This record gives sequence, C-alpha cells and structure tokens, in this order.
Amino acid sequence: MRFLLILLLAGTGYLLFWPVPVEPVAYHPPVSLGFSGDFAENRGLDKAALISLPGEDTGPEDLAVMPDGTVYTTSLSGVLYRIDEDQPVEVDRLGGRPLGLKAGPDGALYIADSYRGLMRWDGPGTLETLVSEIDGAPVIYANQLDVARDGTVYFSNSSDRFDPETMGGTKPTSVLTIWEQSDSGYVARRNPDGTVEKLVEGFVYTNGVALSPDEDFLLIAETGRARVHRLWLKGENTGEMEVFLDNLPGYPDNLEAQGNGTYWMAFASPRVPAEKLMPYPFLRKVVWRLGPLVRPAPIHRGMMVHFDGEGRILRTLQDPDGRLGITTGGKIVGDRFYVMTLDSPWFGRMPVSDLQ
Repeated sequence: MRFLLILLLAGTGYLLFWPVPVEPVAYHPPVSLGFSGDFAENRGLDKAALISLPGEDTGPEDLAVMPDGTVYTTSLSGVLYRIDEDQPVEVDRLGGRPLGLKAGPDGALYIADSYRGLMRWDGPGTLETLVSEIDGAPVIYANQLDVARDGTVYFSNSSDRFDPETMGGTKPTSVLTIWEQSDSGYVARRNPDGTVEKLVEGFVYTNGVALSPDEDFLLIAETGRARVHRLWLKGENTGEMEVFLDNLPGYPDNLEAQGNGTYWMAFASPRVPAEKLMPYPFLRKVVWRLGPLVRPAPIHRGMMVHFDGEGRILRTLQDPDGRLGITTGGKIVGDRFYVMTLDSPWFGRMPVSDLQ
C-alpha cells in the first residue's frame, strides 16, 4: 500500500511539476464553423495521382517553377528534385531541411531552409547562405518565401523560440509552437543590396507568404491562429497590417500566388478538438507531460483553398480521407495542378480539367 502511495505521489508530482519546454499562453480561439459554407466538404482531390519520390524519401513540402518551366521540389532529407513526367529526378543534395521554394528574377532558386535560413541555388554545387541571422540573432525556423521582381526576398520565420533542428524536426516543433501560443514568429525582408530587416513580428507560427501581382501587399499565413494577414507594402497604407481571412476551419500552411491575382492556400490540418484547452495554460502543460500519444497532432485531411485578392473563396479542393497526408501547398503549372505534402513519400498531381 505504501509503495502504491509513493507511486501515486510521484506520478502526481510528475504531471504537475516536471519541467517541459512549453510555456503555454492563454488564448481564447473563436469557435470554428467547420467545413460549411465556402468550405463545405467535397472530394475535389480524389482524382489526384500520387507521384512518389525515389527510394524512401519523403516530404515534398513546396514547389518552384523556374523561368524555363522546370519544376523543382525538395525533401525531408534535403534532396533537390526536378519533377519530370512520372518520376522526380535527383538534381542535387542540399542538406538541411528545405521548406519554401521560389524562382528569383535572376533565374536562381531561393530556398527557405528551416535549419539554415535563407539560401540561394544556381546549379549543382552552388548553394549559398544569404541570411542566417538578423541583428545578431540566428534565423532558426525559416519557412516560406516570395521574391519580388527587383530581387527583394520576403520570408517567414515561424518561431524565434524553438529550433526545429534540435527539437526533432519541423512537424513536432510546429505542434509545440502552436500548443504554446507564443507569438515569436515574424516576417523579414532581404533587400537587393543584401541588407536584412524584420518587417512585422508577433505571430503564432508564421508560415506562408505571397506577394500581390502589383507587389503592393504581402499575404501572411499565421498557422497558430488559423488566419491570414495582409501587410501593405506600397501606397497610403504602407506598413499597416490587417486580418485578411479569419477563423479558418483549418491551419493555413503555404501560400502560393497563381500569377493572375488569385492564390492557393493549403490547410495542414483541420482545427483540432484540443483547441478547447487553449484558455487553460496549466492543463496544456499537463497534457504535454503525458507524452506524444496524448499531445495534439495534425489531422490528415487535405485541403486546398483558392481565393482572390479581395479574400473571396473561389473554390476548395478536399481530401477528407487523408490519402495525401498533410497538405502544405499547391499551384497550377501548365495544365496540371500540384499538391505538396509535409512528410508523405509523395505529392499529388492532377489535370487542371479535373479541378471542380
């Protein structure tokens, strides 16, 4: 009996006092409207073919379309692939964990590497680091980027608290950051002269960024608050930021400008039931101590959202069975629509004629 009492006290002490890295912040999320209205459930991604990476590679997070039409993606292992007809072809081994990809006006590939910062690649063996720190502080979680016509690079840093290279990778680090609700994410800009500056701070897991066609505003996905912001870069509202899409039914990941004034946004997961605990920091700490099997995790239910520059939802394409895995981004390239994934061994591809 005494032994059981000691075990009970030890277990209680563990749940109440064991140190954990998460320091939750109280947050009262708006009630999700779920998959209704503009986001009503459909099976629009059912026709997407699964295009596997070679070998056992996984994680084609993003894609970039180069000026000559070449399409690139990268993987969890840091391999750069050219996407050919049915089989991605290895082009280079970059290392790190590349996430966001974008072609620059100079014909080079710009990369947001979650371990190393902002990178530039112009052919095998040419990888270089452009930004690894800002004002003396390391960039520890570069996520996505967009490149302006003059070469200015806008990129997101998801967290200034948790480094995915030391916290088990981007997926567990994203869960940790969102569960904590600390607002250490930011968006920065690298100017053509090489200078770097933070533009806006205070996001709970900053993610996708996308420029408008006129480059007068930048859209910013805040995954941890299920919303998208608009930051004005030109005009009378320069420097001002406003909520552009709010109370989304899923957590937004990458944003991709289609080039015609519309955008594609991926939901990495629907809103999770564990959001009910967001107002209670102490309980969230206890849940974290219970271990990975109890902690919240992304739900495999793919979704792509197509919207315009006024915030109107044009269509949604869904994968309610989670066949694709965790969807992270997508875009129409030529006569095909691509859907990228976080940690699956494949990405999705389908003819544009099959889009609903």
